Amino acid sequence: MSSQPKQWYEALFENYGRQYDKECYTQGAAGECDFIEREAGHNKRLRILDIGCGTGRHAIELTKRGYTNIVGVDLSESQIARAKEKAGAEGVKIDFRAADARDLPFDSEFDLVIMLCEGGFALMETDEMNFEILKNARDSLVEGGKLIFTTLNGLFPIFNSVQEYMNSKKKEDGASPENQKFNLMTFRLTAVITVVDDDGNEKTLQTSERWYAPVEIAWLLKTLGFKKIDIHGAHLGEFSREHELTARDFEMLVIAE
Repeated sequence: MSSQPKQWYEALFENYGRQYDKECYTQGAAGECDFIEREAGHNKRLRILDIGCGTGRHAIELTKRGYTNIVGVDLSESQIARAKEKAGAEGVKIDFRAADARDLPFDSEFDLVIMLCEGGFALMETDEMNFEILKNARDSLVEGGKLIFTTLNGLFPIFNSVQEYMNSKKKEDGASPENQKFNLMTFRLTAVITVVDDDGNEKTLQTSERWYAPVEIAWLLKTLGFKKIDIHGAHLGEFSREHELTARDFEMLVIAE
């Protein structure tokens, strides 16, 4: 019996750790961790879960700042291997695990859950799978815990040309998705991307990402029992409650308690 074909997000992150760390959108970890610290009240005893941790950039930075109760999970074993390698090089110990955000084992174990840079959420092929990730994040939190995540801002493709935006970023990351199409009925953007892995092999992938209207996110989180929900514009490396969400923001920053 043949195995199931890999989803695009599984194929993308195979043998892609070093290349991932070079991407322009991964360069803001220090500033983003400044925001996480403020939201954590600088309480280094907090238990933190990093969902979709990738190569561990936020978990490693926070651990270096004294937060030692961090678990990082990611679907990609390759990304987790790179995270462990980086942590070893930095001389820090972090519990990194390969795990599916749609099926997490945690039950009321963390004070803070972070899920940044589309860490699993919004990449899944169905809305139900994306909702399951939010539900698992909720289940991982203690009563009164906090969830911080970023996701794609559905206002952006309605009011702006995603293709023009990507072309403007081409000089930064050397790539621009092609054949893009935004579906107003499903709020999904499909595109064809070409990436080069850590061994120099080229991969062409058909992507599909779910963009969310702010009101959708608020409704989903209220459905899961979150009482206080704040949504702001997500600025790379400069997360802040001062940034009002606008249609010019590619991503939104969500803080739910």
